[in-house]
Amino acid sequence: MPRPLVARIDHAALRHNLALARSLAPQSKLMAVIKADAYGHGLLRVARALAAADAFAVLTLDDAVALRDAGHRQPILLLQGFYEAVELGEIVDHQLAIVVHEVGQLNALLETRPRRPIDVHLKLNTGMNRLGLPAADYADAVSRLRVWSGLGELTLMTHFATADEAAGVDWQMRCFDAITAGLDAPRSLANSAALVRHPQTRCEWVRPGIMLYGVAPNVETAPADLDLRPAMTLSSRIISVQTLAAGERLGYGGTFVAEQPTRVGVVACGYGDGYPRHAGTGTPILVEGVRTRTLGRLSMDSLYADITDLPQAGVGTPVTLWGEGLPAQEVATSAGTVAYQLLCGITRRVPVVEVNGVA
Repeated sequence: MPRPLVARIDHAALRHNLALARSLAPQSKLMAVIKADAYGHGLLRVARALAAADAFAVLTLDDAVALRDAGHRQPILLLQGFYEAVELGEIVDHQLAIVVHEVGQLNALLETRPRRPIDVHLKLNTGMNRLGLPAADYADAVSRLRVWSGLGELTLMTHFATADEAAGVDWQMRCFDAITAGLDAPRSLANSAALVRHPQTRCEWVRPGIMLYGVAPNVETAPADLDLRPAMTLSSRIISVQTLAAGERLGYGGTFVAEQPTRVGVVACGYGDGYPRHAGTGTPILVEGVRTRTLGRLSMDSLYADITDLPQAGVGTPVTLWGEGLPAQEVATSAGTVAYQLLCGITRRVPVVEVNGVA
């Protein structure tokens, strides 16, 4: 009999979230960010579900080629561009767009003479200090690109560091607007948080990511408040029941000590499946739709649910780790991490079932 753990990917939820993102910026083109195996949901299955997107954004050349091989004809942007100039031949062959974020990268690009124009998203560092050209180099980079024979469409781009926090985006927008004043080109600014919270960032392109998967880009906001629907539900079942007497310990290290008689449901899911090992006692979990808590330190293949107040629960009772009825961001917050890590961390041994879509 197969292990009961499964990740269910809901195509209807993905399409719903895409439509919601589009409704926030109806005049913008929408670039769906599906990097990191579509945030753990599966690159090709998510691309099928989000086929109505105007473009896709991925990290690696391999992912972009896989999308082309699967028949996707939308623009595809490589979010870190190319790493070696030798990649440009394949980028041209597959008609991919690139982010240029560093002067050495720009110089390497301008030394080439591609047989087909390349669309370039020129990234400005407006204060996140991760990727992007310095403000002092940006206008010159635009000028150099515009006289380069290999340029297709030029897009001006930045990324926000605190769009989901109190600091907002105004401090970065002031920098972007000052540096790009007078540069006539499309702009790509809004990530999920900016798209939801900062209308001034809804320019020619928007780049929703985490919201497409049903996670609110701000941890203080419940997905339901934005009408987001979880695209992934990770579920399992109880495979054993233990009854602890007061004073007995549970699991590796005995970190949980029962203060009273406690019924424990052993659930088929552990850190070998991608559940965060650092999730301690009190992390929310649903047992047959009823909210309870995890107990103790989980193992590679199992974790523990408190079913003391759920007398009907026993071997075979269904459990939801996150997803429908239990937002991933709530589990992540309790575990001291972010929903991105939960979704991206699902391991290969977890079977995937697709619903409301083509398997």
